Amino acid sequence: MVNSPTKRNMCFVFSFRVLASAISLALCIFFTTHHHHHHNTIGSDGVSHGFESVRRSILALKTDPLKPRLDHIKKQAEDHRMLALMYASYARKLKLESSKVVRVFAELSRDFSDLVNKPQYTALFSSDGAIDESVLRQLENEVKERIKTARQVIGEAKESFDNQLKIQKLKDTIFSVNEQLTKAKKQGAFSSLIAAKSIPKSLHCISMRLMEERIAHPEKYSDEGKPTAPELEDPKLYHYAIFSDNVVAASVVVNSATKNAKEPWKHVFHVMTDKMNLGAMQVMFKLKNYNGAHIEVKAVEDYKFLNSSYVPVLRQLESANLQKFYFENKLENATKDTTNMKFRNPKYLSILNHLRFYLPEMYSKLHRILFLDDDIVVQKDLTGLWKIDMDGKVNGAVETCFGSFYRYAQYMNFSHPLIKAKFNPKACAWAYGMNFFDLDAWRREKCTEEYHYWQNLNENRTLWKLGTLPLGLITFYSTTKPLEKSWHVLGLGYNPSISMEEIKNAAVVHFNGNMKPWLDIAMNQFKPLWSKFVDYELEFVQACNFGL
Repeated sequence: MVNSPTKRNMCFVFSFRVLASAISLALCIFFTTHHHHHHNTIGSDGVSHGFESVRRSILALKTDPLKPRLDHIKKQAEDHRMLALMYASYARKLKLESSKVVRVFAELSRDFSDLVNKPQYTALFSSDGAIDESVLRQLENEVKERIKTARQVIGEAKESFDNQLKIQKLKDTIFSVNEQLTKAKKQGAFSSLIAAKSIPKSLHCISMRLMEERIAHPEKYSDEGKPTAPELEDPKLYHYAIFSDNVVAASVVVNSATKNAKEPWKHVFHVMTDKMNLGAMQVMFKLKNYNGAHIEVKAVEDYKFLNSSYVPVLRQLESANLQKFYFENKLENATKDTTNMKFRNPKYLSILNHLRFYLPEMYSKLHRILFLDDDIVVQKDLTGLWKIDMDGKVNGAVETCFGSFYRYAQYMNFSHPLIKAKFNPKACAWAYGMNFFDLDAWRREKCTEEYHYWQNLNENRTLWKLGTLPLGLITFYSTTKPLEKSWHVLGLGYNPSISMEEIKNAAVVHFNGNMKPWLDIAMNQFKPLWSKFVDYELEFVQACNFGL
């Protein structure tokens, strides 16, 4: 049987009433129990805490609709106060030129704080009662006004901030790149130094093969027991001094000089080397006759007066401090000082490098001699140098100064009182590599004694950088005669911009610098000037694949 609609409605009403009665009963039990627990507990205001709790619970259910609006206004004010503080801090960090920006943001932050701390607004935040809408509206208007001002100031400052940030980032990037560049330069300079001072395998091979030949046939190459050829001491001939431990380079100097000489048989070459390379040099210079030129090959050790009791350099080499300076440097220490790195090369205290200061004693019967480095190439007949009037000067050399460059000040320590008192910092420097010496004037001026005096003073390396050029500038100060620049063109070992016209007109070209012509790092445009005088037809040179 199907229930009628009236009957169904009656059932629903009955069920609802039962449910309502159950809820009412539960509430009565709750409040009765709550009242029982807090019976006779009265607060200082005379109101029962139990009833106060009930009252507040009811108020919580009836929250003021203006409360969320007040919280929102307060949050906006606090957010913009913090934003102004943040911009003020950022402006200080960026060190903006105008402190006005920092002041403006600091004042904005204080304005927000002062606003919410006004008595009429403080009451709004602390009161649990009804919120006065007129006061709330006034607060809202003031907050909006300050927010508008803050955003306007931030908008104006933002571009400046962005620019400052970009500048700072750019500075950081430049600093970082600079650090990397400095490090790369130091490593590059050290690598370049290693490449420049290392002996190529093929060059070492030639020396070894020549020495092997010397050992196999001693009778062909030894000069022991033979009388000195009169030409070697004849002052009427043209004498050259070449000091080298590079057998190929020395042979190129002699080759180029004899091939360009008008009367090569009148030219005498005094080749000086060390004991280790003596055998190879002897073989090299006896394999051909060099157009009739006279060649003497000797070792430093053959001159007995060159010992540590007479030569300051040899005595200084026995110093523990100097040995430590040269021979105990690690890679990380060597690359710290790129300026002085090259001067840590032991060659600067090599006796072979200092022999140039003993020419009058080594060649006591000669009046004049031409000193040549082993990295030069002779392109013209040089006998014209012997016709130059030296005006009583000792050293004939090409000056290198131009403008403020290559003056004495760049080679010596003019903060030292001895240097400052003796020399003019603006005096023009000159070049070693091709130097014409009047040995009679040298003896008269006692230049070797002058050299000894200054070399002894500089044992602690405080007067000048190491090397023979500062010593030469000191020793021959005021006794040097400038030569025409076409006699000696320098820079083929480091300067790619030298004109071919200048090179063509030069009597001697000098491969001074790290890019020596016998190295792989030589400049290709200049290398043929040197390589055309290498004796590639010699079997020793071919066997070692030199120049390939």
